[in-house]
This record gives sequence, structure tokens and C-alpha cells, in this order.
Amino acid sequence: MASGTALIYDNEMTRHRLLWEDPICECEVPERLTSSYEQLKHYGLVQRCMHVPIREGTEEEIMLVHSSEYLQIVKSTQKMTEEELRRVSENYDAVYFHPDTYHCAKLAVGASLQLVDSVMSGKVCNGIALVRILIVDWDIHHGQGIQYIFEDDPSVLYFSWHRYEHQQFWPMLRESDYDAIGQGKGKGFNINVPWNKIGMGNSDYLAAFFHVLLPLAFEFDPELVLVSAGYDSGIGDPEGQMNATPECFAHLTHFLMQLAKGKLCAVLEGGYHLKSLSDSVFMTIKTLLGDPIPQVSGEMVPCISAVESIQNVRAAHKTYWKCLIHEDVGLLQDLSTKSHSVMEPELVQSSVHPTAEQTVGKSYSDEAIKTERFLNSHMKKILSPVPPVKTSAAIVSIGAESLLPISVQVEKEINTKDCKALISRFYSDGVKEDEALIPFGNMLAVLDKILRKEVCNGIVESAVGSLCAAVALKHCTDFGLQRVLCIFVGEMDTELSVEDGKHLLVNICQKPSEKAGSKYFISLNWKEDTERNNFFSAALGFILPVAYSYQPDLTVIVVGPNRSLGINGISLLTSLLKGLAESRILAVIQDTEIKLVQSVAKALNKVSTHDFGVYASASQENVREIKLLRHQLQQEWKMLQCSVRDCFSGS
Repeated sequence: MASGTALIYDNEMTRHRLLWEDPICECEVPERLTSSYEQLKHYGLVQRCMHVPIREGTEEEIMLVHSSEYLQIVKSTQKMTEEELRRVSENYDAVYFHPDTYHCAKLAVGASLQLVDSVMSGKVCNGIALVRILIVDWDIHHGQGIQYIFEDDPSVLYFSWHRYEHQQFWPMLRESDYDAIGQGKGKGFNINVPWNKIGMGNSDYLAAFFHVLLPLAFEFDPELVLVSAGYDSGIGDPEGQMNATPECFAHLTHFLMQLAKGKLCAVLEGGYHLKSLSDSVFMTIKTLLGDPIPQVSGEMVPCISAVESIQNVRAAHKTYWKCLIHEDVGLLQDLSTKSHSVMEPELVQSSVHPTAEQTVGKSYSDEAIKTERFLNSHMKKILSPVPPVKTSAAIVSIGAESLLPISVQVEKEINTKDCKALISRFYSDGVKEDEALIPFGNMLAVLDKILRKEVCNGIVESAVGSLCAAVALKHCTDFGLQRVLCIFVGEMDTELSVEDGKHLLVNICQKPSEKAGSKYFISLNWKEDTERNNFFSAALGFILPVAYSYQPDLTVIVVGPNRSLGINGISLLTSLLKGLAESRILAVIQDTEIKLVQSVAKALNKVSTHDFGVYASASQENVREIKLLRHQLQQEWKMLQCSVRDCFSGS
């Protein structure tokens, strides 16, 4: 299998630049590339990447999507004078040409194809044509060109969010709205999430992933993910005017890495605030390399306009996807932003192209300087040293160590004396026999390393999962953590305290718990599909939104007896939850579940490449359970909201 992260960069690509004064185009500067590359060098990420040589794309490759006439026009600009270049540029919208434009464009094509080839070269069946490709376009402008190419092709799932503002923002196309779902056999495979107001932030982007993109993408099951990585959708960008901070793109990248066994190619597109751009590129590469993901900042509450767009997309695609077919969702006509849409299209059009004072090509505006100052402070707050060890394990099953990934650090079994000393500080009444102390000592030894950031995450085998969970939660509180998420899979035989809100317990079980039903104790009654993984809808549409609403400092995953969730479902959950709490997870697994221990250890330790099993839609019984819990809890955990009715209905 292919491993590592490829980076393709060449200074030759910076030769494309504007030769004359043009307030529309002067935000397109070579510094967009160089500042991002320098940021990667500053943090030592360049040397951690595998460097792939660049090449020019061929004319045959270019004409797969462009006409020969257009190719010849661009090719002819190589020998034009400045005046001739200006005249040709005026024939297009927000485009300029330079004598090196053709060369740079061919390098961009070749670099993208080299990246795809590098990612796919590790595929076991190398040379077989890809059947399913997911394209995620998080650039702030609609990628209508990509949409037109693939709108009748069911082998390509295209997702784009973009400024739309009721067709008043460039390119001002009716087919940029939510109901442009594809043509012919491609119906349902074109997903547009139109943003009808500026200022969308982290929670809005994450909500679109939880309730639209991820459910459809996992059902689609792509073999390759291509990201049109435009960072003009980030904070401070003069074109996007959105508020997503750089770490948000780390979370988006993390989720996409769980698809296609990690085969992901991100290609830089927009981004016109140099600091915002370079920080966002840095966070994306850092995530691709497998580093812990910073906590996402801001209140986790999607705005009404974002929820309206999400609801309409879900309604438009409901009949085409199993994951949506049972949803009670209808189209909205009276949107909250429509009454404010009084600007003429040409006036909003001008906001796409900032004045010289607003762009990075000249001097920073006051707002741009404020954003830069904010990001300088913000990045210092969210970044912390990477623990020297990714995964620690305390294993008791004979022979289990050999099944773990080679980079997992296996802990020595703690002795009874040290174990007593460790436990007596806070749990002296719980266990009397010396032999019974060992599972707790092993667990606490691993947990302590996680809390002290000596390791990123850990896995422990134990025959007393419930007791271990109780001890772990108490120890986390004593350590000073304010929010600990505990996912308990199976039957609990020990009561876990959640009264003070410092612990959020989600029990995934076959039988409802009598003590569940509060904000901090949620019982998810789940019936497993024995042959396929039917947990996608619950993980993506319920557990992730609740967990991101809570924003824990640590996640504890416990697998006890009589579990109603299969190995693939537990591994999926573990992989997804690495986006929280700086990827700090303690997993406690029954000591008879060697295959599960192996799978969870791989999910904790590996960057990607996991196979979560064959997709199965949830049963109607399971769907009803999710709907009921969402209705009960959506006012407490607002990332659950995916329709306007949810935003205002009580529990």
C-alpha cells in the first residue's frame, strides 16, 4: 500500500503574474504559493512529505476538458506583447494572461495528475480504471465547470459549497442552487450547498459535512477523493467573507481521509488573504501527515441560513440516497435571507472582486490586518507539541502484541505495589484484591501518559470495562479536565456519574437504560446488521454532532459485554472521533476481543487506509431511534439540527 503524504511544488509555477493595474485580478499573486510553502517549511512539514517531481500536462490531457480552440488561444499568449495580452484577457471574466501562463497552466495540470498517480500507485489492482470518484470543492466559488463535465456521470459524486446569495453572487447561475442535482443517470450525484449569506463559520461547514456530504460519501464509497482546496472560504478572505478558522480545514480533511482508504488528493485553488491561506494550507498538510487535530474553535451552533441550505439539499436528494430516504424533510421556499436580497446582481458581482485596498496584491486593509493579528494569536493558542508516541497499548492476551501495528508502544505490565499506590489516591474503596488491581493499574498507566501528552492515544485490554471507565473518568476529573466524552458499547454493570456535566456518556446498547434520558447520559439502542456495517447513519448524523457540540478534552471508548455494534462500526467510530480532543482517545476493550483490539489499535495508530466494511442503510427501527433522540436532544446539542423545524422545536 502507498504510505506517506506527497507534496508537489515548483518555483516555476510562480512565474504567472499580473503585468498591469487591474483591481479585479490583482489578488491573484504568486505570493499565494510562496507564502504557503514558506509556512510549511517554517513548521518543518516540507521535509516530512514525499517530494514528487513535477511535469507539464500534455495537450491531449488538457483537451479532456477544454476545447482545442481555447487551448490554442492560451498557447498563443506565450509570444504576445503586454498590450496584446491585455486585449485577450478582456475577453474573459476575471482572467489575465502572462507570457508564462501557458507553461504554468501545463505545470498545474501535470502536477495534479502526478499527485493522483502517486496516490493511486500503491493500489493493489494498479492499472484498473477507477469506478467511483468523489470531488469535494470547498472553494468559495461554485465550480460550475466541473459540474457541467460530470453532471450526467454517476461514477463521479461532486460536492460544492459556495456563495450564492439567491443567485446574486458570481457566477450568478441558476444551476448553482441546491436543486441542480445532476442530469440523466447522474441525478443525485451533483450536490450544491448554496450559502445565502456571508459569515459562515466552523459550525456551518461541519454541519454541512455531518448532515449532507459524509452520509452520501460513505454510501457512495469512492475509490479516490479529490479536493478542490480553495481557502477563500476561510476567515479574512476578501472574496469569500466567511469566518472559518484554519483548524476547520484540518477537521474537514480528517473526515475525508476516512474515505477511499485514505486515497486523497488536495489541489490548491483560491485563497487571497496570505496569512489565512498559508495557515489553512498548513493545517491541511499537518492533518494529512497524521498529526493530532487541534480543537475546533467557536460555538458549535449552525446559523439558520446554513440549516436552511442543508435542509433543502437533503430534501432535493432524498429520493436518490438510502441514507436520506427515511428522513422527514421537505423543501423550504421562504428563506430567512430572501427579504434582505435587494441588491442588484452587478452590485454583488463587484464584491467578488475587491478594490485595491482590500486585496493582498497591494496593501492590507484594516480588516485584513485585524485578521492577521487574530490569526497570529489564534494559531499559538491551538497548536501544541506533537506527542513523541502516537499510540500506547496495555495488552494481556497472549500473542496479541504481534497483531498490533509495529509503531504501537506496548507498555510493561505494572506491578502490584505501583498499582496500589496509583489507585489508592482516589479509588481505594473500589477494589480489595491485589490481582484485581492490575487492570486498573495498566489502564491508569496508559491514561496518565495521554493526559500528560506523552502519547496521543492508547488502548487497554480489560475484563472489567465498566469499572475501568469509572476509574478513568474520576482520574480525568482529578487531573483537571472539564469535559470527558465516554462512548460505552455494550452493557454497563457499574453506574457512571454524569451529574456535574464534566462527563457525557453515550451508551450504545441493545436494551434501553432506565437511567438514561438526560443531556449527559444518552442511551442509543442499536440493532446490528451481522453482515454489513449499518452504523454509518448513527455515527455521522448523531454521535459526531453530539460530540462536536460537547467539545470534549478527552474521549474514552469502552467496549463491554453483549455489544450490539460490530468491529467495523466500532473502528469507524474510533477513526471519526480522532478529530476531537486533539485526537486524545483512551480505548478500553474486553480482553477476549483480540480482533477488535487489533482493529481499534489500527484505527488509533494509522493515518488512514481503514476499511469499514460494506455499507448498509440503518433499519427503520434504528432510524426511528435516531430521530427520537435527535428530537429530544437537538436543543441541547445544536449540531444535531439539520432542518429549520429542529432549530425551534422543543424536546
